[in-house]
Amino acid sequence: MTRFAIFLLWLVHFLPLPLLAPLGRGVGLLVYALVRERREVALTNLRLCFPEWNERTRRRVARRHFQAFGRAVVEHGLLWWSRRARLQRLIRVEGREHWEAVQGRPVIWLAPHFVGLDMGGTRIITEWRGVSVYSRQKDPVLDRVLLRGRTRFVEPVLFSRQDGIRPVVRAMREGLPLYYLPDMDFGSRDSIFVPFFGVPAATVTALSRIARLAGALVVPAVTRQLSGGKGYVLKFYPAWQSFPTDDVAADVRRMNAFIEDRVREMPEQYFWLHKRFKTRPPGEARFYPQ
Repeated sequence: MTRFAIFLLWLVHFLPLPLLAPLGRGVGLLVYALVRERREVALTNLRLCFPEWNERTRRRVARRHFQAFGRAVVEHGLLWWSRRARLQRLIRVEGREHWEAVQGRPVIWLAPHFVGLDMGGTRIITEWRGVSVYSRQKDPVLDRVLLRGRTRFVEPVLFSRQDGIRPVVRAMREGLPLYYLPDMDFGSRDSIFVPFFGVPAATVTALSRIARLAGALVVPAVTRQLSGGKGYVLKFYPAWQSFPTDDVAADVRRMNAFIEDRVREMPEQYFWLHKRFKTRPPGEARFYPQ
């Protein structure tokens, strides 16, 4: 099944984006209709984060999210097999001056989980070398395809989560920026509960710790999926000033607040399929079914 799915992605990647995009949106709507569990996860997240919305609005945003997510999945074939020139044309870079202003110093590219996350990461490696953390896939075929897709241009340095942060910090001190994904629930280990849209969320403190250990600047790098099959925009933001501080909890709150602001700009593109509030404080009821 994995081989067949990969073959289909290879086949459709030859299509122009204005044809590929509606195909992906159609796949997303099909998943929204058929995969009830993930639909309910997305709706639960939206109810928690946007209690001021009515249910009709939340369902509309959820459908649009599945469409955007389906499109991003189908367009992964572009990342794995398209030429560098095509990718650089389809994924435009904005705010380049913010990143170039701090080149030569240890840098963390802060990349929250929007549907264009992998597009932004691949656009970066068409031009710049960096370091990132790689989760090995259980399926060896998928693992090989993903690894090749992430290393076929300017080869990055990849570490597994089991390697810890020390080798990452060493690579950063040698001049390689870290493409860092900060906003998933990995359980209570190395996490603290910090509000995300007003809801306590188990949030890893690694951004603050790595920035301190490496003496790194944080340069957010957020990727937006454009409508109408017009591609993507990778936007670099100005480097954060006065970060990190001596207050790790305040650092994590600042990170979550930045992500919240970007979510409000494009709520349908945040990764609502993830159980962001799975880990709860002691004694608090679960939000998701087992």
